Amino acid sequence: MEWQPVLLSVKVALVSLIFVFTFGVAAAYAMRSFEFPGKSALEAVFALPLVLPPVVTGFVLLVLIGKQGPIGQFLSETFHTQIIFTPYAAMLAATVVAFPLMYQSTKAAFQGVDRTLEDAARTLGSSEWRVFLTITIPLAWPGLVAGLVLSFARALGEFGATIMVAGNIPGKTQTIPLAIYFAAESNNLTLAGTYVLLISGITFLLIFWLNVWSKKRAGDTSVRGLF
Repeated sequence: MEWQPVLLSVKVALVSLIFVFTFGVAAAYAMRSFEFPGKSALEAVFALPLVLPPVVTGFVLLVLIGKQGPIGQFLSETFHTQIIFTPYAAMLAATVVAFPLMYQSTKAAFQGVDRTLEDAARTLGSSEWRVFLTITIPLAWPGLVAGLVLSFARALGEFGATIMVAGNIPGKTQTIPLAIYFAAESNNLTLAGTYVLLISGITFLLIFWLNVWSKKRAGDTSVRGLF
């Protein structure tokens, strides 16, 4: 078994997690805090990668970052580089498809925060940034952790969008899902099964840990509430 697809998949998922967390938290907080025209439409756009077939998302990305696309042409003319069919394209695809999970989980967590606590902190002179860091984030943290775990698992298993923009280049852009597909296509079921067990095991452990952590945290909170 080649370990390159495994290492690349983990790297892609971890890098995408940085962007997913940053943009997911920012978008969720903005949507929770502000009202503006077109808000519902923008939220629908955020949710699209979650409900559309990944290959459709991949096609849109291909149109944007391909050699003839606006972003692709800009990168080519300005920086003399292309991200299409590179590991960076795989990271972009993973980020886009995992973003809705982080956004939805974070938005729900923020909506569950008692705003009277935030208002009280502002009344005492705390800045918006300090309120966000010391009150909003700590209270919403369980939802953020859930979003991170689910986003990582989604990015780790991304296939459709990845093959559209990154291709399947062994040793360069081949991730675990791509390795599974082409191993099965080559009738190498043993290799495909090994990769399936590996990615299933990683995902299972992540979800299992999240469930245990959530129940333990809920139990600790209940105990503290008694005193």
